[in-house]
Amino acid sequence: MRLFLPFLLVPLIEIALFIQVGGLIGLWWTLAIVIGTAVLGTFLVRSQGMAVLAQLRGSMERLSDPTGPLAHGAMILFSGALLLTPGFFTDAVGFALLVPGIRESIFRAVRKRVVIERFNYGTPPQAPVDPNVIEGEFEEIEPRKGPSGWTRH
Repeated sequence: MRLFLPFLLVPLIEIALFIQVGGLIGLWWTLAIVIGTAVLGTFLVRSQGMAVLAQLRGSMERLSDPTGPLAHGAMILFSGALLLTPGFFTDAVGFALLVPGIRESIFRAVRKRVVIERFNYGTPPQAPVDPNVIEGEFEEIEPRKGPSGWTRH
């Protein structure tokens, strides 16, 4: 039920805005704006996505918490999807998500509601290895009574 309202309201808002803007500036200018925002949005999403990817790579190299760059990357990806969707409302939300300050505010608000208990990266440190010890598993079996069956008497 939570998703029903946005899936109902967003198309209605877009249709209303298309009618209003189209009536004000005409069909061709309206279409030009929609196509222009998609092209501009694609360029901005690509450039900001590359920057966030570099931040993510840096946090992995430093073995620091990558949740910030991952969250920003997810919001940029969502922004790209909104900017490629024709419409003025989705474009406005998509461009808003490309503003780093807005993304940071959303990230802080979400982070307050999510508790991270532990962050692990890589394998845990191992105990020192003695070169004279060979690790292995074994199973103890009862000794067999009588001939093994490999030879016949």
